[in-house]
Amino acid sequence: MMIHRRSLIASAAAMVAVPRIAISSESPRWQRRAEMPWATQEIYCAVLEGRIYVAGGLIRDAITTRINDRVGIYDPAADIWTEGPRLAQPRHHPMLAAARGRVWAFGGYDRREGGEWTSMTDYWALDGDVWHPVGQMPQPLAETVGVTVGDRVHLVTGRSPLGGKNGQWNDQADVATHLVFDAANNSWSTARPAPEARNSAAGAAHGGHVYVAGGRMVEGGRGTGRLDRYDPATDQWDTLSPIPVSSSGHQVGGGLALATVGDRLVAFGGEWLTRPGGVFTETWIYDINTDDWTRGPDMGVPRHGLAGCSVDGVVYAIAGGEVYSGGKASSVVEALRV
Repeated sequence: MMIHRRSLIASAAAMVAVPRIAISSESPRWQRRAEMPWATQEIYCAVLEGRIYVAGGLIRDAITTRINDRVGIYDPAADIWTEGPRLAQPRHHPMLAAARGRVWAFGGYDRREGGEWTSMTDYWALDGDVWHPVGQMPQPLAETVGVTVGDRVHLVTGRSPLGGKNGQWNDQADVATHLVFDAANNSWSTARPAPEARNSAAGAAHGGHVYVAGGRMVEGGRGTGRLDRYDPATDQWDTLSPIPVSSSGHQVGGGLALATVGDRLVAFGGEWLTRPGGVFTETWIYDINTDDWTRGPDMGVPRHGLAGCSVDGVVYAIAGGEVYSGGKASSVVEALRV
């Protein structure tokens, strides 16, 4: 059967603080790159030794949407995709991160007797041609943000089972959870929770800090443009200027991607669910030094649930859903030199 998560959400317009906005005088453009060998959405990515890893997600054939176990590895220098070792089990929304010379996959959703949205706790490490099971997370956490700082991977916000059930999307609740995985000794700890619970946010690292941008709250179905920053040295959060409201009048929030380039964060993509619903084309560039957002170039193909990262100063927008609520997975890859 079709997997319909977002049809369960009743959306409302977001109310956010109005940030300062500048229009860029430069004219960078998103450029098409080699497409993924298959279309997929609800994915994340990790960068290791200059290559981008994408795993799992939801793929759609002529009849159904299915959970994927395939792994794509992209070489930006050669603009070539290769297929990597398949995940130990199919997953959608598995969080990928690179730490201590390995790619890790955390949790995500799988299909169990309860349904296609069973939140999992196992995590794996890619060693050569095999994903090795390493252990269990302290609790189920999916649709989370994963950011690596040093040897530690911070998993922040997302959704966890609300009660005894764990199989359908509405069995989960938005959380402000902050788990920290130490890849050096394979241990877990907890850190100060995020300032606001939400799911489908995006994250990036800069200067030893963790940045969490956007996201969506099921309560009221609204997206948020908030930008929060975490300092691991002090275990403290502060809140910065929010992502501006889209020209469509909707708040950029759920299902977006975020990448770091120099002293800037680049936010792009996402979806809104207020009927008739839609997918954002906008790119927003945040200057860390001035706490200002600048409107960047629109993506050529709007997408949500996409993977986003940067390599050598170039931002990559990989696959995702081209229409809101998961109706059309994409294989498109675009690159932006900011």
